Amino acid sequence: MATIIPIPTESYKIGFIGAGKMAESIARGVVQSGVLPASQIRTAHLGTARRTAFESFGVKVFDKNTQVVEDSDVVVFSVKPQVVKDVVLQLRPLLSEKQLLVSVVAGVKLKDLQEWAGHSRFIRVMPNTPAAVGVAASVISLGAAASKEDGDLIAKLFGAIGKVWTAAEKLFDAVTGLSGSGPAYIYLAIEALADGGVAAGLPRDLALGLASQTVLGAASMAVNAGKHPGQLKDDVASPGGTTIAGIHELEKAGFRGILMNAVVAAANRSRQLG
Repeated sequence: MATIIPIPTESYKIGFIGAGKMAESIARGVVQSGVLPASQIRTAHLGTARRTAFESFGVKVFDKNTQVVEDSDVVVFSVKPQVVKDVVLQLRPLLSEKQLLVSVVAGVKLKDLQEWAGHSRFIRVMPNTPAAVGVAASVISLGAAASKEDGDLIAKLFGAIGKVWTAAEKLFDAVTGLSGSGPAYIYLAIEALADGGVAAGLPRDLALGLASQTVLGAASMAVNAGKHPGQLKDDVASPGGTTIAGIHELEKAGFRGILMNAVVAAANRSRQLG
């Protein structure tokens, strides 16, 4: 294996293979947070709408993916799972271990990515859709030749769009079940809370606003208050009060078990698809 050349942390250029919404969210977050200037970010697309989206905040947009690879120190694959193999194989002659390769492609394992690329200086990242508003939950796993410094660089990069954890790739199916699919569970809960508000007499707009803000506030408390969620729940539920009456109904309906089952089912499905 060739000697790994460190990526210059201040001057490196990052290229996105795939100019979709996830790539745009990452690039915007990186620029807005000051991690990298837009002048050090590039992608490729022929469509006017996607070109305009990236050029609007200063990203260089090429016509061809080959141009992106040739002009980047870090190459991020952000394409659909069904095309990633062909894309990596097409670019393989241009990829070297001087470059750090990153994949945000769902469900595609490092061993396959490394085989297609011809080297293992690869990092797999699993962000989730709240990346679009800068509050993603991202998990990274390092390939065989990726250094700790490589991992730190990518953690800082994805820290621009939310929070980052490092985990073994074998846990990624469970990550998919929780943070990957989890936003949809919460949207369902927000919709149900709003419907409950309407059933109790609230106007629809007020009910949806209160439900969304309540979930946002509760999540912020869970992250920042330094208390276990069970303690936070107990703090709201006074003896004989309204909250414990509502919690009683949730417990009778198996609320906790339903959420646990949803995570496990999604994780199991991820394993089947992988």
